[in-house]
Amino acid sequence: MTGRSIPDRRGRWPSGAIALPLAIAAGVVYPVLAVASALITPTEAIWRHLWDTILPLMLTNTLLLLVGVGLGTLVLGAGLAWLVTAYDFPGRSAFEWMLLLPMAMPAYIMGFVYMATFDAAGPVQRLLTHWLDGAARLPEIRSPVGAIAVMTLVLYPYVYMLARAGYRGISASSLEAARVLGYGPGRFFFRVAFPLSRPAVAAGVILALMEAMADFATVRFFNFPTLADGVVRVWFGLMDLRAAGELAGLLALLALAAVLTERSLRGRTRYHEAGGKTPGLPRMQLAGGRKWALTIICGLVVGGAFALPLAQLVGWALLESVRLPAGAGRVYLELAANSLVLSGLAAVVAVALALVLAGTARLGGGKTARGLAMLATTGYAVPGAVFAVGILLTLTPLDHAINLATERWAGATVGLVLTGSLVGLTYGYVARFLAVAYHSTEAGLEKIRPNVTLAARVLGAGPWRVLGRIHLPLAASGLVAGAALVFVDVMKELPITVMLRPFGYDTLATWVWQMAAESLWTGAALPALAIVVVGLLPVVILTRADTRR
Repeated sequence: MTGRSIPDRRGRWPSGAIALPLAIAAGVVYPVLAVASALITPTEAIWRHLWDTILPLMLTNTLLLLVGVGLGTLVLGAGLAWLVTAYDFPGRSAFEWMLLLPMAMPAYIMGFVYMATFDAAGPVQRLLTHWLDGAARLPEIRSPVGAIAVMTLVLYPYVYMLARAGYRGISASSLEAARVLGYGPGRFFFRVAFPLSRPAVAAGVILALMEAMADFATVRFFNFPTLADGVVRVWFGLMDLRAAGELAGLLALLALAAVLTERSLRGRTRYHEAGGKTPGLPRMQLAGGRKWALTIICGLVVGGAFALPLAQLVGWALLESVRLPAGAGRVYLELAANSLVLSGLAAVVAVALALVLAGTARLGGGKTARGLAMLATTGYAVPGAVFAVGILLTLTPLDHAINLATERWAGATVGLVLTGSLVGLTYGYVARFLAVAYHSTEAGLEKIRPNVTLAARVLGAGPWRVLGRIHLPLAASGLVAGAALVFVDVMKELPITVMLRPFGYDTLATWVWQMAAESLWTGAALPALAIVVVGLLPVVILTRADTRR
């Protein structure tokens, strides 16, 4: 009963129930199709110029980044998840949630902090030079290895979170059977635990790769140009929407290839835990230095991925607050206000659309509505630069049509009312992060028993009244969680904001990017610290959900 839609009082689906989900899905998919269509009729001069200049380097760097981040997050995320799940060591319960903290640190913030800290002119290198009289030097941080290392530290929580959930589903009977067969802890992990958790781990790696592929600021800081960076460079350097669109189409194809590769590797294989009398793996007890070694490993990861950059940001922020000139505080307040307005607006719109999608699928749309909901939530796999270019391609003709109409009828033009306003920005945010709001909303609606809905329909309530009077109040916790997650994602989002913001409209994220690009570390510290503090919200939500579970 829970998987079926509920008909109206006459036994038929409500007329027009699919119209809104269809419009929402079309709004998400159309910008991506607009970008993809640019590749159907490529401009030979554009591609020849790109190939003769920077395209081979960007392709090579993008592939190298994906391989490096994929392997790094796989080893670090899956390995740490196994340590806190299978072993008992000092501080394990604290590290179990502390290892999620790097989720609050956007890669571009971690990137400029590491660059400033470990660069040749940074404090660490200066200390080494002083202590060792120049006998030892750190490797160059502005390199492919530096970019991959920073992104791995930021993105491994995606793999860690899902791998830990997968390991928890393994029963103690599997471990007992493995011991009977002579398997040690290492062999049990590689032969049993990891294969059973492979779908969850693969999903986490793909999420990490999508984020790495979408990043343009971090790779630019480390002088490691990728396709995402190329799209932004072409748009701002050449102001050629056609060239940016064709390059964004190539980036979209690469993102699609990554997802399809993961699906093909998984194939039709299914991984099931046979179950057992004792759910969950018993934690193995370690003695002596081995248990402290695990504590040190987890501490080093948390310290390097969160504590060190946070401490550096706090230090810079204190220095900036002491020497803050008169009137500068208003600038930061304006940045915070702009970010709050954009994040709040996008969160409200995304949750409202998610409620329409999830509610229609449950109340009157059947398989068609569920299919449209799946289509509307594919935007999270699309890099932000692709969406930004796609929305420009979508809204620019509408802006031109509006200006032609107003010039004809009123003798004046109104300017870029869509692409030059918060409309385009909100459109981009909602299209990319609708999946986040939808899954939280759907989870909230799933808690509602079908009998409640059936009783309301029998009493004569229409589908939208059921949605507003019953489902909305009962699913409030899921809606709030979805809004909070979208709010945080928008607060951190950089490619869409940089490419679609109105002229002179700065946010915390764009200010951090601009200050860091000019090596003004203290000027970027306060906005970066605000983004990190807000970014802790998903960690709190995940931790509370895990505690309730």
